[in-house]
Amino acid sequence: MLLFTPGPTPSPEAVRIAMGVPTIHHRTPEFEEIFKTVREKLIKVMGMSEVIMLSSSGTGAMEACVTNLCKSHALTINSGKFGERFGKICKAFDIPYTELKYSWDTPAPLQDVVNVIKANPKIDTICIQICESAGGLRHDVEGIAKAVKEINRDIFVIADGITAVGVEKIDTTNIDALITGSQKAFMLPPGLAMIGLSDGAVAKIEKAPKGFYFNLASELKNQRKNTTAYTAATTLIIGLKAMLELIEKDGFDKFYADTKKRALGANAALEALGLTIYPKTPALAMSTVYHEKAKEIRSIAKKKYAVNIAGGQDDLKDTLFRINNMGIIEPYETAWALNAVELALDELGIRVYDGTANNIFSVKVFKGN
Repeated sequence: MLLFTPGPTPSPEAVRIAMGVPTIHHRTPEFEEIFKTVREKLIKVMGMSEVIMLSSSGTGAMEACVTNLCKSHALTINSGKFGERFGKICKAFDIPYTELKYSWDTPAPLQDVVNVIKANPKIDTICIQICESAGGLRHDVEGIAKAVKEINRDIFVIADGITAVGVEKIDTTNIDALITGSQKAFMLPPGLAMIGLSDGAVAKIEKAPKGFYFNLASELKNQRKNTTAYTAATTLIIGLKAMLELIEKDGFDKFYADTKKRALGANAALEALGLTIYPKTPALAMSTVYHEKAKEIRSIAKKKYAVNIAGGQDDLKDTLFRINNMGIIEPYETAWALNAVELALDELGIRVYDGTANNIFSVKVFKGN
């Protein structure tokens, strides 16, 4: 079975082998050396001043960032399930917040954010997804963050990059907290969250520590010593070291370029089949298609052609399908997934199979046309 869901993604063999070694204790010099190496690599990859690793899902990192950085009033951007989650976190902790809500295919307009920021001087934090994976949407986080900082440098920008880090190089100039997770572009099992922090965010966290398990001041103090406040996700961190080294063999520039070629090629192939790419600004992490028979397409792809692709959520559960583009994926694997979609369309009587998807994808990926 080819796993083409946008998280969890399949783990490469070299990473699985690395994680299969005998377990080592997390309070040992051996693990501290591994932790140090991974931390240094993550700081470089994320382009941030500091990095914290947490034994949690990405949602834990979202909660940690909100509770540690928002002291007054948050602005949350809701264009999907995960933008909605930022608001739910604020509500759970009685943090006042204003929500800008849009359709799941619609990115937040920069001017809307500017207007709210100017109208509410109590806002000290903005929470936004880089890629809103519920609908495969890409927000202009870099542009929004720049505009926010031009209004007030003291507003902290929390960016959920769970399905963006490792997909493309992100400009973190105006981002204070950049969140990601193990099960996306880094191709590990779920359970490890990572947060990149700016100097300003570090200062704010250390000035007023908050929380217990998700106390980032406590974690930062320990992780600077190459250990953790609580039990580390040892196996996942060992796997992350192997994955980062695997990417570094050819370099992150090639890793990003390959992802972009696959993503643009897949979108072009799907559109050539007469399908509609759902978001107005598609993220590179996944190819998201809206179709009334999305559920049936997914079912045929899985049962007949051994390709597991994801559906949508909530009201879009049966009318979206999402094909992963994250991580190290061989082009022939994506070609197989696209071929399965085209064969499913034929079986459903939507269009006759003629190999269009593979032809378009191959030209885009190998010829760049």
